[in-house]
Amino acid sequence: MQSKEISLVLSGGGARGIAHIAVIEELLKKGYTIQSISGTSMGALIGGVYAVGKLEEFKQWLLKVNKQKIFRLIDFSFSSKGLVKGERVFNEIKEFITDVNIEDLSIIFNATAFDIANNREVVFDCGSLFQAIRASISIPTIFTPLSVGNSVFVDGGVVNNIPISNIVRKPNDVIIAVNVNAGLTEKVDVFSSILNEKNITNEQDALLNINKKINYFTLINTTLVTMTNHMSNVLLEKNPPDVLVEIPRTCAGIFEFYKANEIIEIGREAVIKSMLAIESKILV
Repeated sequence: MQSKEISLVLSGGGARGIAHIAVIEELLKKGYTIQSISGTSMGALIGGVYAVGKLEEFKQWLLKVNKQKIFRLIDFSFSSKGLVKGERVFNEIKEFITDVNIEDLSIIFNATAFDIANNREVVFDCGSLFQAIRASISIPTIFTPLSVGNSVFVDGGVVNNIPISNIVRKPNDVIIAVNVNAGLTEKVDVFSSILNEKNITNEQDALLNINKKINYFTLINTTLVTMTNHMSNVLLEKNPPDVLVEIPRTCAGIFEFYKANEIIEIGREAVIKSMLAIESKILV
């Protein structure tokens, strides 16, 4: 087998991004070298933790997270900028992201965020690793944005959730992109057909039926996934990777970090299923 290096693109997706851990583990187990990582949101976090050599420690921490732990990490801000300050969460993350600059890492790394103050995508390829991840993972309306100078950064998924366009390549590498929001169909219905569904007799009943299923977190989860999925499909058509590893969006909600063990195993199954495709690219 010809030795080739992997350029790894890790998507955002909240708790579903935990699946990236298994992808990295399986690639390393096969003896592949990950020479470059480009990540958005949770993909940036997992990629950054791996880049500083703390992936196993972070994995073990995640496996101990339960609903009570998540609740204790939520520091509500009740601010118009975000529901959660994020200080408790990011203080925990600091235990795994050492005070290091991106350019000093042993592998090439970058994180994608969106600067809402200047309406631009920003790729963090130097400076503080922690700050880059903090910017990339600031989910709008959930975490308060990161302000740096004249910039205000939010989650990179707003503009580029599968940042294939930002990966730094080497000759003869293989690009593997991991999408943790796979399986969302872009279904279109007209309202008149909804009125004809079972147990719905008028417009008021139709709206009431929808409202019963929606709470704040469901609203955020569904809206973000739908938005990022549509943009991701466009980006994948424009910049197709050599291999696309797909993790079903149904494996967990954005905030279900207490399902870490289950999510990791789903990620492991997905990358193992993709291994033949990966090996075929390696052998080219």
